Amino acid sequence: MSLKLRKSKAPPPPPGCPIRACMSLLGGAWTTNVVWQLSGGPRRFGELIHDIPGISPKVLTTRLRELTEKGAVTREVLPTSPPSVEYALSALGQELVPVIDAIVRVGTRLREVSGAPHRHDTPTRRISSRRRGAGAVPGHQGRGE
Repeated sequence: MSLKLRKSKAPPPPPGCPIRACMSLLGGAWTTNVVWQLSGGPRRFGELIHDIPGISPKVLTTRLRELTEKGAVTREVLPTSPPSVEYALSALGQELVPVIDAIVRVGTRLREVSGAPHRHDTPTRRISSRRRGAGAVPGHQGRGE
């Protein structure tokens, strides 16, 4: 005998699925890290690379471009010589900060409950490509080494 299907008590999702829109923005790799760092105020590209260990310049460029196109980040070219660019959270981007804070709180609780350390607890160290060879992975021995 099969169980009777119960009716959901959750309200129906809003039209246009805004949850999907928000998660498509935050779901990209490193996006939450970028928003988190920009929550402290405007940052230049080089500062963000330094602030987010392990992110590649290509990925940071892509994330900043996506966040700018979606209106979460502003990009300001400063009249310096040479010109520099500062990125900052827009009003919409500022609204993401409490969401990320909530995710951090839940993630912390999940780690406490499971007791498992997270693999990102210790930041990765950048290895100069000149010293290790382009594309080298720290601690990885290639074939025949």
